[in-house]
Amino acid sequence: MSVSLDGYITDRRGRFDWTEPDAELHRFHNEQVRELGGHLLGRRLYETMLYWETPEATEPGQPEVMAEFAQIWRDLPKVVFTETLESVEGGSRIAERSPADELATLRERSQGDLGIGGAGLASTFMQLDLIDEYRLFAYPVVLGGGTPFFAPVEGRIELDLVEARVLGPQVTYQRYARRRGPAANP
Repeated sequence: MSVSLDGYITDRRGRFDWTEPDAELHRFHNEQVRELGGHLLGRRLYETMLYWETPEATEPGQPEVMAEFAQIWRDLPKVVFTETLESVEGGSRIAERSPADELATLRERSQGDLGIGGAGLASTFMQLDLIDEYRLFAYPVVLGGGTPFFAPVEGRIELDLVEARVLGPQVTYQRYARRRGPAANP
């Protein structure tokens, strides 16, 4: 997920236009999503990403990197957690069970890592300690408020930095692995 330097994924009005990727960053996102075996997402993120399921996303004249992402996204199995939608489109289905059960089912049916997106849903998985890696794209912007990247948690979550690099317009990609074991969560 994308985050401002002060820890927000959207500004106070719910906008995230400051996360518009350039071609280099978009290619990196394509590589990341191509490696996934599935994606679990909340309703708002599903609605945001719905564009990639439309014919417009691959129309002639679209940048190649965007058309490529659309195809990758369409082919990806997705589970949408929603209390308001009655149906979803494309390669998505509505979650019918608990987050832990849906995660287990998708793991059984998929090859590769699973992505989790949407602040509320990610918070749920974080509270359940079901996240093995945290991958964030830190943008050089301070928003001063909005939707926080991390929700409050009961205990400390210990992480190890696995990868860090600068991409596109000065965006820092950081990948952290969950530290497991007796000393990991005192």
